[in-house]
Amino acid sequence: MISGFWKNLPKPIFGLAPMANVTDAAFRRIIAKYGKPDVMWTEFVSCDGLQSPGQKELLVDFMYSEPERPIVAQIFGSKPDNFYKTALLIQELGFDGIDINMGCPDRNVEKQCAGAAMMKNPKLAQECVAATKRGAGKLPISIKTRLGFNKNELDTWLPTLLETDVSAITIHARTRKEMSQVPARWEEIARAVAIRDKFDNSSNKTLIIGNGDVIDIADAKQKIVATGCDGVMIGRGIFGNPWLFRNCHSEAQTIPRLGGVGVGETLRGQHSPASPTPGREAFPAQAGNWPSPATEVDIAEKLRVMVEHTKLFEKLLGDKKNFHIMKKHYKAYVNGFAGAKELRIKLMTEAEDASAVEKIVEKFIQITNSPAAPLPLA
Repeated sequence: MISGFWKNLPKPIFGLAPMANVTDAAFRRIIAKYGKPDVMWTEFVSCDGLQSPGQKELLVDFMYSEPERPIVAQIFGSKPDNFYKTALLIQELGFDGIDINMGCPDRNVEKQCAGAAMMKNPKLAQECVAATKRGAGKLPISIKTRLGFNKNELDTWLPTLLETDVSAITIHARTRKEMSQVPARWEEIARAVAIRDKFDNSSNKTLIIGNGDVIDIADAKQKIVATGCDGVMIGRGIFGNPWLFRNCHSEAQTIPRLGGVGVGETLRGQHSPASPTPGREAFPAQAGNWPSPATEVDIAEKLRVMVEHTKLFEKLLGDKKNFHIMKKHYKAYVNGFAGAKELRIKLMTEAEDASAVEKIVEKFIQITNSPAAPLPLA
């Protein structure tokens, strides 16, 4: 049953996926400023850790700002009592909702019978949801999961979750065993919608949100039309592109283009290669005739937003997280324009703080006489 802020969201829903050491407080603030999605999630945090002497260190991942609302706290664990206590804490912290991660394939998480391992223990999963609801008060509960553990178990797993009467279920369209080594199976999202509708076809039924291999908003809209899902959660598409969700509900919002070819788009009849690295998502081909981009960002602006992001990371998290976490963003920000490779190498090898990043970037802009030709969102 839909409750809380979920009732008031525009449809379809476009959400930012929670990604550990990526969608931290600094990056979410940048995204909220330049292209806010309909809903944001925090990085996931351990219920057990939040109920331990190490709580203070973990609360940094629950840092948020008002412009990010609605903001959902994502948690994981396997002890119902700790879910209850953590839900009470999340209420006190002022979040808009609580999300339970039942899909993370990290082995350290699974050793705790949490994350994706929850799919192997449906009864415990239901108990943890019930405990969270008891502690959550009026806050809505949602779940993020997968199609199954070793095989597709959607026919049994999804009804198990629907019985808990949560507001929304986000489904990553792969099994845990598949990780991200195969293309996401969006036909299974359509089947999830059918299962949900058979379980409850009322106007207040649990929302189904699809996730996996979504390149951009245009791709998300296509997948929504094809599957009938209530919304899409986008993860990797946000790298280097805090403008991703800008005007996401506008009819004019289209796929960005770089060099005449859409990001992630290949020529009709060709296929983009699978991801070369196990566990990393591939970017599948999306053939089709795309309209012209609605918005462009020049190189100088993109680089200066990267500097702004870096300064914010240093301000909010500099004494709590390693600067190399911030550096992973540079590979995405600094890409697709003349001199990008050289600039990227310089940032990765020479910059150790925000001041150094700013100096390197400003020198590059001066030398290349940017802003140059507009750079499509990428």
